[in-house]
Amino acid sequence: MTRTSTCVYHLFVLSWYIFLNFYISQEGKDPRKSQIFLNGGQWKYLTFLNLLLQAIFFGVACLEDVLKRTKGKKDIKFVTAFRDLLFTTLAFPISTFVFLSFWILFLYDRELVYPKVLDTIFPVWLNHAMHTFILPFSLVEVILRPHCYPRRKKGLTLLAAASLAYVSRVLWIYSETGTWVYPVFAKLSPVGLAAFFSLSYIFTISIYLFGEKLNHWKWGDTMQPRKKKK
Repeated sequence: MTRTSTCVYHLFVLSWYIFLNFYISQEGKDPRKSQIFLNGGQWKYLTFLNLLLQAIFFGVACLEDVLKRTKGKKDIKFVTAFRDLLFTTLAFPISTFVFLSFWILFLYDRELVYPKVLDTIFPVWLNHAMHTFILPFSLVEVILRPHCYPRRKKGLTLLAAASLAYVSRVLWIYSETGTWVYPVFAKLSPVGLAAFFSLSYIFTISIYLFGEKLNHWKWGDTMQPRKKKK
């Protein structure tokens, strides 16, 4: 893609995610639909947090596109570095995790993650917008241009911090309200929960490493962090 095409693409995806976040916020005002957001609001769901994260990332990507055309690469190193860090450690791993974990559980037993009653509340297109289209957008971003991955230790540490923060919020909501964010958690014992969260993090690490390999396969060593000289 040319630089202009890339800018247009990022603007399109940003507009799409802004629309989704706005649409869902308006849906929450419906008395029938607002019941779903009780005990923690819409931000208790990783799906909605991911939509906000994607909007932030593509907003930064659009900003970088504009600044690159006006100021040049050397003057916007911080914005480019932040864009890469945001995508490699959070935007790509989390969007891929949401896609895979949702559809695996949905196909196994949808009542564990997205009960059938929700089909009468949310349109089918919205379900796919939240859980399906997020992966193609992330994969296109990988193929569209290279991203400099941080040192693996740093990247995995940031991912671990984000994962721990979300799990802590899920547990806090349960301790305060007595209800689980997702029905699947109610089916598990304390040991089962610990195993589920641990396996989920290992799964997320695998996705992170896959993204790193995919970036390397497409772009080679040009965007790898250089080792410091002793």
